[in-house]
Amino acid sequence: MNDIDMQKLMDMLSKMDKKDLEKGLSQASQILNSSNKDEILKKLNGLK
Repeated sequence: MNDIDMQKLMDMLSKMDKKDLEKGLSQASQILNSSNKDEILKKLNGLK
């Protein structure tokens, strides 16, 4: 969290609709709770 400005984070969150926000929080939770964070991040980056 040190690399991101809190104001930028709040701006991003304010622009997301509820469905996108819930999806993003779910993905963040999955990454934080996973022992294989790099693999999940690769998959998510591939989806863009």
